[in-house]
Amino acid sequence: MGRKVSFWLVAGLVLSVGASAAAAATIAPPKKPKSKSHHVTESQSTQKKLAHSKHSSRSAASANSTSHPKTTATAKGKKKSKYSERFYANSFAVDQADGDVATGEDPIVRAAALDALGNMNGTVVSIDPDSGRILAMVNQKLALSAGAQPCSTIKVAVALAALSENVITKDTEIKLGKYYSMDLTTALAHSNNAYFAAVGQRLGFERVSHYAHQYGLGEMAGWHIAGEHLGTFPATELDAKHGGVGKMCSFGESIALTPLQLGALMAAIANGGTLYYLQHPTSAEEIASFTPKVKRQLDIGPIIPEISDGLSGAVEYGTARFLRTSFIEEPVLGKTGTCSNNGTRFGWFASYANTEHGRIVSVFFLEGGRPTFGPKAAELAGHFYRNLYDHDYFSSKAPATAARSLSPAGAGISH
Repeated sequence: MGRKVSFWLVAGLVLSVGASAAAAATIAPPKKPKSKSHHVTESQSTQKKLAHSKHSSRSAASANSTSHPKTTATAKGKKKSKYSERFYANSFAVDQADGDVATGEDPIVRAAALDALGNMNGTVVSIDPDSGRILAMVNQKLALSAGAQPCSTIKVAVALAALSENVITKDTEIKLGKYYSMDLTTALAHSNNAYFAAVGQRLGFERVSHYAHQYGLGEMAGWHIAGEHLGTFPATELDAKHGGVGKMCSFGESIALTPLQLGALMAAIANGGTLYYLQHPTSAEEIASFTPKVKRQLDIGPIIPEISDGLSGAVEYGTARFLRTSFIEEPVLGKTGTCSNNGTRFGWFASYANTEHGRIVSVFFLEGGRPTFGPKAAELAGHFYRNLYDHDYFSSKAPATAARSLSPAGAGISH
C-alpha cells in the first residue's frame, strides 16, 4: 500500500510540473528592442556613470563586455525596454609604443607621455606650438592613421569659424528651449551639442567647409612624416536625415580627424594664429638642422580670447575637470570629445599648458569600449602635465639658443 501511495504521489507531481511547463510554453518570449544608433555625449549623466574609471590595469573581458537591453518600470507597472550600446573594441593595450621611432624626441616629454597613457589603448602627441616640432609621439601607428570621428573637439573649429563670420560673439545667447539659453563660454566648457548644432546651421555647410580647410582639416598636418595618413572632410553636407550640418558641427559626424591635425590647430590657438607644418625629427642631424615651416597664418588672433574662457572653463569646471585631480599648478586650456561608431568608443582631449615660461600642446586620443571617453583622456593629460611639472619642465630657464632649445635632452620649453 505504501508503495502505491508513493507512486501516485510521484505521478501527480510529474503531471503538475508538466502542466506548468505547457502553460509556460504558451507565453510568447519578450520582443527584442529595436536597435538604434546611439551617440555618446559628454553630458553630466555620462560623466557621473564613468567618474570612477581608474588609470589602472583591469580585465579586458570585464572592461569591454558587451551591453544588453535593460528594462525599467513605467508608471503603469509595465516594463519598458531601454537600449544600451554594445562595444567590441578593447580599451587597454600593452604594446602601444612598439615600433615607435623616438630618436629625435624630447626624452622627458616622451617619458611623461608614456607614463600618463599607461595601459590605455591610445596615442599621445605633444607639440611645441612655437615651432611645430613634435616633442613626443607615443603609439605612432595610431597617431599617423587615417583618423577618427572628432566628436566634440570639432566645436573648437566651429566656434572659431562662427566668431570669424560674426555669426556669434562670445556673449551671444542662443535659445535652446522655451526658458533656456546659453553663451559660447558655457557651451564650450560643458560641450553642449544643441548650441553647436544651432551655430552650424547658422553658418551653413559652405562656410563650415571653408574654415575647416583653413584650419587644416582634410589635409596633411605633417611635413614629410613617413606613414602619415590623410583625414577626411566631406565635399558635401551630411544628409539631413542624419542631422545635416548641425550634426557635423556638434558630433563631427562624417568627418575623420587625425591627432596631428587636431594638434596643429591647437598649437595655432596657443601661439596666436600660426599654423605650422608639424615636423618629427628622427635623428641628431635632423634636430641640428631643424627649421620651423609655416603652412599659413590664420586670422584668429583677435578671437582667440573669445574662446579662451570656454577652453579654460572645460578644465576648471566642465567636461575636462578630471585633469585637475592631479594637476593644478599651471593653467591648462582644452577641449574634450566623446562619441562612438560601430562598436568603438573614441575619447579625445586636446589642450595646452599656458605657463609664464612657455606653452606645450598635447593631444590624447583613446579607442576602446566603455572605459574610453573624453573626460578620461583629460584625466590622463593631467598626469602628463603633472609628470612634466615634477621634472621641472615648467621651471624658469635661462634664455636658450635655437640649437639648445631644439636639443632632445633639453628639459625646458623653448622661449
